[in-house]
Amino acid sequence: PLRGEKLRQIHNLTEEQLNKKRLIPTNSPWNFLNFKIKKSSGKWRLLHDLREANNTIEPMGPLQAGLPSPDMLPAEWRLIILDICADCFFNIYLHPDDAHRFAFTVPAVNAAEPSKRFHWAVLPQGMKNSPSICRRVVSNISEPVRSQFPETVIFHYIDDILITAPNTDKLAMVHKSVKEALCSHGLEVAPEKEQKTSPWKYLGLLIDERTFRLQTVTLFTKINAKQSLLGNINWICSFLGLSTVFLTPLFQLL
Repeated sequence: PLRGEKLRQIHNLTEEQLNKKRLIPTNSPWNFLNFKIKKSSGKWRLLHDLREANNTIEPMGPLQAGLPSPDMLPAEWRLIILDICADCFFNIYLHPDDAHRFAFTVPAVNAAEPSKRFHWAVLPQGMKNSPSICRRVVSNISEPVRSQFPETVIFHYIDDILITAPNTDKLAMVHKSVKEALCSHGLEVAPEKEQKTSPWKYLGLLIDERTFRLQTVTLFTKINAKQSLLGNINWICSFLGLSTVFLTPLFQLL
């Protein structure tokens, strides 16, 4: 049960999302648990446990066949990398016929009043198809820019966008067009989320004008950190072109 600081924080977080029109008061019969976690920055984050809802949803399939590889980028071209704000999901609205399925209840402090129930009006974090839907939306937004500037290269993976062009003037034009297209659909890029100088960080890589390399991978030795270790291995395999067949001996040890 929620008590003390966590209960106060969920009230604060809920009020914030209500003010932004992302949550709607509801009488929906659907009701899933919610949690609060404190991030390293000291801020609190609302987590909605949608595992049961996900069991009723048909998956949309993998996000992409793989990660875009920087070794296909022309040498010496300048880059700009954009990281769409974490609010990407929150700018994509659910269909009203489905929104009521993503509901949760917030109890009152000290049981001073009846509990309140809300459902998401926007794409909820934790729903299995949210990343796929976000990817498709951003892809549809950026496609006209690709067609307008066929001589440039635009990589897109979920909410990370890499732009490169043969000269700085062309790069500035494409950069402006991409940001305007995103902004017109409610997706913004904070200035601190733009990378314009080398080395650029992109999907776990460090990229400079002629080469790229993996960022430092921390290997965990504690048993309870094995999931992070396996995630790192799986991530590296995507760049090396290795299939899960090569990981069979590791799987057999688990």
